[in-house]
Amino acid sequence: MQFTTRPTLQGTFGMVSSTHWLASQSAMAVLEDGGNAYDAAVAGAFVLHVVEPHLNGPAGEVPMILAPAGGDVRVLCGQGVAPAGATVAHYKGLGLDLVPGTGPLAAAVPGAFDAWMLLLRDHGTKSLADVLKYAVAYAEDGHPPVERVGDTVETVRELFETAEWTTSAEVYLPGGRPPRPGELFRNPALAATWKRLLAEVAGAGGREAQIEAARDVWRTGFVAEALVRQAARPTLDTSGKHHTGTLTADDLAAWSAGYEDPVTYDFDGWTVCKAGPWSQGPALLQQLALLPDELPPYGSAAYQHLLIENCKLAMADREAWYGDAADVPLDDLLSAAYTAERRALVGPRASHELRPGSPGGRTPRLAAHARVVATDDPGFSPMGVGEPTVAKSPTSPVPGEPEVSADGATRGDTCHLDIVDRWGNMISATPSGGWLQSNPVVPELGFPLGTRLQMTWLEEGLPNSLTPGRRPRTTLTPSLALRDGVPVMAFGTPGGDQQDQWQLHFFLAVALRAKVRGGLDLQGAIDAPNWHNDSFPGSFYPRGMRPGSVTVESRTDPEVVEELRRRGHDVTVGDAWSEGRLCAVARDPETGILSAAANPRGRQGYAVGR
Repeated sequence: MQFTTRPTLQGTFGMVSSTHWLASQSAMAVLEDGGNAYDAAVAGAFVLHVVEPHLNGPAGEVPMILAPAGGDVRVLCGQGVAPAGATVAHYKGLGLDLVPGTGPLAAAVPGAFDAWMLLLRDHGTKSLADVLKYAVAYAEDGHPPVERVGDTVETVRELFETAEWTTSAEVYLPGGRPPRPGELFRNPALAATWKRLLAEVAGAGGREAQIEAARDVWRTGFVAEALVRQAARPTLDTSGKHHTGTLTADDLAAWSAGYEDPVTYDFDGWTVCKAGPWSQGPALLQQLALLPDELPPYGSAAYQHLLIENCKLAMADREAWYGDAADVPLDDLLSAAYTAERRALVGPRASHELRPGSPGGRTPRLAAHARVVATDDPGFSPMGVGEPTVAKSPTSPVPGEPEVSADGATRGDTCHLDIVDRWGNMISATPSGGWLQSNPVVPELGFPLGTRLQMTWLEEGLPNSLTPGRRPRTTLTPSLALRDGVPVMAFGTPGGDQQDQWQLHFFLAVALRAKVRGGLDLQGAIDAPNWHNDSFPGSFYPRGMRPGSVTVESRTDPEVVEELRRRGHDVTVGDAWSEGRLCAVARDPETGILSAAANPRGRQGYAVGR
């Protein structure tokens, strides 16, 4: 058994892992109060909106994968679509070649709130008031913020304090000071929003009727009205100009979250479940499919080289084929014949080319911008734009947290939570979007709109072209794994384009390495040195790529680093604990023993359980 930063927790009652300890413990409190995993997930998610506002918000989005005890695995899609007015022609007519990384033009129909309500209605047992009370209390009474909240606000202070995003300053610069550790930080506007919503739905009837009434308030009531007003306000964005958005009352009223079947792939007795190709989830499955029957020794240079090169091929296919604006040839992309053809492209040297394949004989097409190489100068104003998607400097402190560069540029990121309860219900969810850096705070609500449309292309005819009524292809990609058809493990991580890299490395570490105390070594797999590459177009503005780049933790064996360089990889050695923010829970179907682990990087994620 290897040394780990923390133990893999084990118990029989319930397990929670998330990217913030207050969300984990709030979810655990719901389990202790008799709720199930889905009640707990909703409570934890709304706490994440409060305590990680630089990483997610209620007007963002969330994909989930759930495995109800004795039921089928399902994907719950909380990714909203492009508004009816969000056409390529409209954006091009504004002189844009890319969707801005901030501002209302980048706002899709908000998806997170409705998805959480659908989960609570269909799979939960608690009332809406029961699960919202934790978030309301932290927003109203305050919570001690983590350092990165204040750091992020400092990077956008000038924007907030000018005549631009002043509504954000009212929340995040009270008295001219950003949130500070050791002091209570409050968001009274957000607390008031949830209290008003609860008051308006209180007379609707029973539990399910109140949840449905809350969905109506969000889509057509005071929340919708405030969101539409905000979208219509001219707002400075990353283009350097002021734009109004395209979101309307009709867009909000017409959309709702929904269920889908997962995409799956079988690997060595495991079945890995992911969201469809409107996410990047199948890229993890393609990477699994590309693995040969015999793998190099775990952690060796040959092992890392193989995974890096496989990732490049899968991500090239993501660029050419994934998206909600076209039929994706997923069966061909995961077929044995196609995979064998692609596997043969991996040689002893690192590829610096973007090489999408031709599934079923189709000709791949990439956006004109797809091969743009990123530079050290981000080329946009210092306001938040998206999840970190390019190699960080060795001094970048926390992966998956907003990266603050010397010029003040900052990127938001994402949260994650996994839960399993004593009945065997399991869920993996990756909330994101609606960061405090994404758009001005809606003054009536206490949170901003999201910016997920920045992931689409302003070029017609691509699978990920900006298309009204279609979802932008998201990087958000929770995971759930089965053994012999039985749900065993839920896991995921923040990190933009890195998510299905870090998750693959974690999954293989679990699947290939020794167990601890008779169970899966979740903490050991999370703690293992991790890495990522950026040899493909980033999903976030300004959409650059870094051919041949690989970023590893300094804990990586120096001989492995040197061998990777000899093989042609452009290796950046980052901090010792700088790659990945994984969470995981598991259940042994034979014994009923539950387990959980969380990422120590950033000193923020925690698992709890008993």
